[in-house]
Amino acid sequence: MSSFGPYGPLDADDITAINIVARFLALDDLGNQDKHSAPAFDLVVLAGNALLWTLEGAVKKARTRGVPLLISGGIGHSTGLLAAAVDAHPVYRKALASQTSEARLLGDIAAMFLGLNQSRLLLEDASTNCGENGLFSRRFLDAQRLVPAAILLVQDPLMQRRTDASFRQAWADTTCPTIINWPVQVPCIGYRRDRIDYLQSPNSHKWTPERFLSLLTGEIQRLTDDENGYGPRGKGFLPHVDIPDDVVTAWRHIMNSGKFEASALGRPANS
Repeated sequence: MSSFGPYGPLDADDITAINIVARFLALDDLGNQDKHSAPAFDLVVLAGNALLWTLEGAVKKARTRGVPLLISGGIGHSTGLLAAAVDAHPVYRKALASQTSEARLLGDIAAMFLGLNQSRLLLEDASTNCGENGLFSRRFLDAQRLVPAAILLVQDPLMQRRTDASFRQAWADTTCPTIINWPVQVPCIGYRRDRIDYLQSPNSHKWTPERFLSLLTGEIQRLTDDENGYGPRGKGFLPHVDIPDDVVTAWRHIMNSGKFEASALGRPANS
C-alpha cells in the first residue's frame, strides 16, 4: 500500500473507487474515436479553469476544425489557481500582464502562443462559476446572433459532467445545441514505480491531491438530486443528473474510508 499526497495508505479498493468516480465526472463523448468518426461541431467552448492543457486541447480542436473558440470565465474560485499556473509556466507567464479575468488571460495565451487567429476568439468574461459559464455563454452567443448547431465543450475533467448539465440548463427554454463533451483527459490514478500518481494526466499543471479529492467528492454531492444538491429537488441550478449505482457505491467507499477526511469537508472551495 502507498499514499496519494497526504491521503492513505491506499489499497486497491480505494484506487478503484477513486477511478470510478473520476471516470463518471469526466464525461467524454469523443473517447477513442478517430477523426473520421468523431461528431461534427461548429463551436468550441472552454469553461475557464486552472488546467492549462485544457486550453491547449480546446485550441487544437478549434484550429483543426476551423471553428471559433469561446472562452467563458470571469473571476471565480479557480482564478487564483490559474494565475499561479500561468506564472509558473516558462512561456505563458508573459501573458499575465494586467489581465484579471480567466477568459482574457486564457485568450491571450491562445492568441500569443498557441496560434489561434484573433478573429476566431470569443471571450465571455463575466461568469464567476460553473452555472454562469452556461448561462452567460448563451447570452453572449445570443447577443452575437450566433446559433451553433453543436458545441464541443471543454472543462476541467472533474467538472465536465456538471458543466454539461449547466449548459443544458441554460438552454432549457429552447432547443439546445448538441453538446459534445471532451475533457481532454480522463483522470486515472495508480502505481507509478513505488508511489501513487496520475497515470493519464499531462505531466505539468496537475491537480494537487488535495484539490483532486476535494473536487472528486464535492462534485457528487452537487450532482445528487436531493435537498442538498444542485438539481431540481435542491437548489435548482441543474437539471436532473442520473448517477449510476456503482458510482454512488464508489463515492460512499471514499467518504466512509476515513482516509480522505480533509477532502470530504469540501476544502478548498470550488466553482
